[in-house]
Amino acid sequence: MPTKLQQYFPMIRNKHDILKEIDSNVKLTEKFYCLKEHQRQEFLDFCSGARGVKMLYDSFFKEIMNPKTVPERLENFLSVLLQREVKIVEVLPGDSSRIADEQSLLIMDIVVRFEDGTYCNVEVQKIGYAFPGERSACYSSDLLLRQYKTARSQKKEKFTYKDVKGVYTIILMDTSPGIFAEFPNKYVHTFHQESDTGLNIDLLQNYIFIPLDIFRENVQNKGIKNKLDAWLAFLSMDEPEQIIDLITVYPEFKVIYEHVYNICRNVEELMGIFSEELKILDRNTVKYMVDQIQETINEQKAQIAQQKNQLAEKDHQMQKLSADITMLKEQLQLLQAKDL
Repeated sequence: MPTKLQQYFPMIRNKHDILKEIDSNVKLTEKFYCLKEHQRQEFLDFCSGARGVKMLYDSFFKEIMNPKTVPERLENFLSVLLQREVKIVEVLPGDSSRIADEQSLLIMDIVVRFEDGTYCNVEVQKIGYAFPGERSACYSSDLLLRQYKTARSQKKEKFTYKDVKGVYTIILMDTSPGIFAEFPNKYVHTFHQESDTGLNIDLLQNYIFIPLDIFRENVQNKGIKNKLDAWLAFLSMDEPEQIIDLITVYPEFKVIYEHVYNICRNVEELMGIFSEELKILDRNTVKYMVDQIQETINEQKAQIAQQKNQLAEKDHQMQKLSADITMLKEQLQLLQAKDL
């Protein structure tokens, strides 16, 4: 019996044929049965269309949102998100030292240059980093300095700071840090620097944080309201009913799903993708737990330091009171001596 998604994507294979191919290939059989039972079921589910594919898987995202081969997809997403027309003219190399340092959590890091010279860094994180603001500010500053150096090198003596067009840092988090839960009805957080007096100076750095877990909770209750919701649903939701609803209202996404399900026909390649994603997830979880424990330790240290300061202040107050009492006793003794 065909799955719901097979009715819309006839290239999806059924579980019987997939298992038959796995069992006929020694390498595939070994890889498949090394997986835990629930992982084997997950693999078969999205291969057969019982569930949708997780688009934030590293290899899928790289393929379907590749700004070199299909720039129009990332352009459309960014145009909707930034509410301005975006044209990508160059894909810039990422910061290799940064990616090596943070590979446990960073799924995807794309840096592109727009037609007007603006730089844009799009990150996908399976689990959001601790200290998201501080971290993003550091890397935004690096990206801005990179643009400045490029502009200065190209313009030479004709360079002015007007040639530096600014940067966007866009963070998509499949599972976001706890701080975002304080705003359960908001899933797009935009930051830019403003004056407290209303003075308008362009300080060039812009940030957008998108907690996809909070988006999913909202869209389940309210549904897809606009094109941005459609993009976020495409990137983060895998229920067949949700996918069917999406392509019914926004049929342009059906072409991208077809791209994905054609990839799924190659079981050996897909098994490699899935195995690698599980390794990434394991590293993500460990790193996230380390960060959370470290944050808890830091908070406890701060509380202990605060308590020590409070105790020291109380001790100082007690010493002062004791000195005051001693002084008053001495004054009392002097008065009593005079009366005698």
